[in-house]
Amino acid sequence: MGTFIIDPIARAGRSLAFAWRVLLALPAAAFGRAGEVARQFERVAVMSLPIVAGAGLSIGLVTWFQAHRLLAAHGAEAALPSFLSVAVVVELGPLLAGVLAAGRVGAGLAAELGVMNLNEEIDARVALGSDPIAGLVAPRTLACVLALPLLTVLVDASALVGALAAEAAAGKLSPELFWRQSLVFLRLSDVVPATLKTAAFGLAVGVVACRVGLESERSAEAVGRAATRGVVASTLAVFAVNTALAPALPRIMAALGLAGA
Repeated sequence: MGTFIIDPIARAGRSLAFAWRVLLALPAAAFGRAGEVARQFERVAVMSLPIVAGAGLSIGLVTWFQAHRLLAAHGAEAALPSFLSVAVVVELGPLLAGVLAAGRVGAGLAAELGVMNLNEEIDARVALGSDPIAGLVAPRTLACVLALPLLTVLVDASALVGALAAEAAAGKLSPELFWRQSLVFLRLSDVVPATLKTAAFGLAVGVVACRVGLESERSAEAVGRAATRGVVASTLAVFAVNTALAPALPRIMAALGLAGA
């Protein structure tokens, strides 16, 4: 029973310590390893554009058709753009961007660092006096932090374009009226925090996936398992961060005096 309780606490403590070390290394990575950060940003953001745009379009189209059918039965289809835009921009878009990043980037980071560990590159860096967290983890994590808000904007825009296309194909609203209705309930105090919170998603994905890769065993099979664990752990981390931020963000905005902006 003691081991059952103590081991999870010890693992959580090591994870928090690792995350803290990564946080401390981020400023140095931003200024001292800008080239590596840019290369990783290209991997995380640019290479994710097709899947992110496609997922956004799909969410917009499917949500419009499903919601339109239900609202039309009650004569309220004119309100669809307002509700859809709030759902997408405030919650669906940010969460979808985080999950897509966890799936694509989490597996890649865990596998990449797992291969480095397999080839003893990590040990070689340590022997040469290089900190793996500063040289490997921090640039990749910072790239995730910077990329996620931009990917979120793309998801939101793609979803709204998909909904507009569905409206044009099967609805009654004109494009101008659709866009005006989409902005009825949206406020900056909702849009900005919802978009910027994905930076925390990126931090969680980078930290968790890199830690899984660094701790993988030295075998080809272990690298494959690390990639799988990287996806699962990163996705769970995104959900956990999203849940923690849901009640915290309104309080932060209220404390800053921006709750009604």
